[in-house]
Order: sequence, then C-alpha cells, then structure tokens
Amino acid sequence: MTKSAFRKRMRDLRKRLSESALDAAWIVQPENRRYLSGFRAEDSQLDESSGSLLITRHRSVLVTDSRYTLEAEKEAVDFEVHTLKQGVIENFPELLREMNVKTLGFEADHVTVGFYRKLTEALGKCAPPVTLTPLNGVVEAMREVKDKSEVRAIEASADLMSEILDTVIDGLTPGLTEKDVAWRIENLAREAGAESLAFPSIVASGPNAALPHAFPTTRKLRRREPIILDVGIRLDTYRSDMTRTVFLGNPTAEFETVYRTVRRAQLAALREIRPGVESNHPDSVARQVIGDAGYGEYFGHALGHGVGLATHEKPRLSPHKPVSLKAGMVVTIEPGIYIPGKGGVRLEEMAVIEADGPRILTKNNRFYDFATR
Repeated sequence: MTKSAFRKRMRDLRKRLSESALDAAWIVQPENRRYLSGFRAEDSQLDESSGSLLITRHRSVLVTDSRYTLEAEKEAVDFEVHTLKQGVIENFPELLREMNVKTLGFEADHVTVGFYRKLTEALGKCAPPVTLTPLNGVVEAMREVKDKSEVRAIEASADLMSEILDTVIDGLTPGLTEKDVAWRIENLAREAGAESLAFPSIVASGPNAALPHAFPTTRKLRRREPIILDVGIRLDTYRSDMTRTVFLGNPTAEFETVYRTVRRAQLAALREIRPGVESNHPDSVARQVIGDAGYGEYFGHALGHGVGLATHEKPRLSPHKPVSLKAGMVVTIEPGIYIPGKGGVRLEEMAVIEADGPRILTKNNRFYDFATR
C-alpha cells in the first residue's frame, strides 16, 4: 500500500471529523488501525492491544508500548509514535491534555465494559474532564469500497488460495480425515507464502456438511458424499474467502439435485449484482431459486458479506438492513443448502463490483458440469 493511499484515507477521516463536534478520534479496532496507518501488529486477545490511533484535525499519533515501538515507527510513517511508560489508563489522560482533547470519539464496539468504566473514571479527573462519545462504524464505512491497490491485494490472495485448493482437491481420497485435509490446506498455505489462514478452514463431509460452520473432525471421507471446503488465506494483510463442495466419485441423485440448485441460485444472484442494486436483492433472488426447488427451509444464512482486511466486513448481502451496492465493493456470493443428518452443499465466489457487474476474483473452477445442464 502506498503512502498516498494512507494519506487519502486520513483526509477522508478528518473530513468526517470536521463535520462532528469531536476533537479527536480514537481508533482501537485492529483492521481500522491498519487501514489508516499501515501498522500491522495484531492484538493477541480481547483485553490486550498492540496499539491505538489518536487522530485530531492536525495531529496523528500512534499510541503503543515498548514491545511495538520499532515496528510502529517503521510502518506508520505519517504518525508520531507515543510509547506508553505504563498503561493506557495511567498515561492516556496526560496525552489527551497535551493534545487539547476535550471530546473524544471512540470505537465503543471494540472496547470492553470494564476498560470503558476505568477509562471514564480516569478521564473524569482531567481538568477539564474529557468526554467519551461513541464513534462506531465510521472507518468500517470507509473500508466498504476498496481502492485499486486493495482489489489487487485481495485478488492476489484469492489467486493463491485458488491454486492451493486445486492441489488439495486433487489429493482427496477415501480414508483421509477432515483434520488431515485441514492440515494439508494450512501447510500448503504457509509453504506458498501466506501470512496465515484467513480463518480456520472448514472441512465437512457427509452429515457434517449439514453444519454451515463445522469444525474438522476425525471423520473419514467417503465416496459419493458431499465434502464442503470453505477456505481462505491472508496475504499482505488482505484476505480471501471461497467455498467449493466436491464429491469422491459421482454424487447421489439427491445431492446432485441439491448441488444443481445451489449453483443455479449462485449464478442467478451473480447476474443481479451491480452498482445501485440494493444489497437484499441478490439474496432474495438466490433464496427464490432455492425455495422454488423445495429447499427454502435449509438455507438459513445470508447470501454473502464483504471481504478485505477482515474476512467479514460490510456490506452484507442479506434480507436485512439493505444498502445500495457500489463499484469497488468486494463481496462473497455463497448460497447453501444444509439437510440435517444427511449433508449439505455451499458454493462461494468472491467478486469485486465493477461498473458493468461483478468480476469474479476466486478463479478456481471446480464446479460440476451437471449443475448447469
């Protein structure tokens, strides 16, 4: 990512800040922090942070501790790096006084109740007191539309994942366990240069494929059963997400019908995705195809979601809270049918919305010809 990209994002955030009554924005969410500053460090757990951003109309400060100072100075080149000598609760009030912050917008969705209470108490002792005001969804909204460099990064992640999945599918044989396959995916991803998996791989066979977010087990793969492979990697901090359902040999007649229905629902939804369309419309189209085939009760989740620095971002392609789709959004299209006790099928593509419609980024073409006959 270029310096100019980060600077444009900061200009956009400051414009939004100038339209509010806030003196500063406090950014703690890891992907938002990375999006605005370039600082890559991760938070190892909910109550342990590698840093945060304090942004006023004229200053950009990255607040961290001594474990991350050198990384911050190297990666967040447009930010002053402030290394805490103690913790946020102890040192934050003085920093805010020095920056003349009286009203602080903070990401309430990403701060624990316990921490909020302690910080509120500490800031209340400032003279004058500092007021905390929720600032939710502002940076997430900026992240919805990707610039060209982000699309390239996501596409590179998807290309690598597509190649890995090809290798994995070619190596599937009866007797392998779901855990064997999941380990193979992770091993190949690391060897190919991925920073990590985007999320724990879902490998679900037979009846386990009726669980949309199944964990890999010691169950062995069997012929003619559906095998759901929902996989993704993180490359240059951007993520991919794709799903294929495969069979060892020919599927049963029932699951041939299920697979055909899911694929037709996916293709129908893809034809409806373009700028200006409401996000619930592709979902309703896919849901109609599946419902008309008699499987409506077995498709319970949303059609898709945004992907970028996080695996699940806005927008959501779901029946609820529709938004207008825009060029530059990257979304998944992943209808599924899950029949308890028998199995399921999910097919997931990731696409960038362009002026004339979606462009598929997940180029693995492991789809069955019978699905379109």
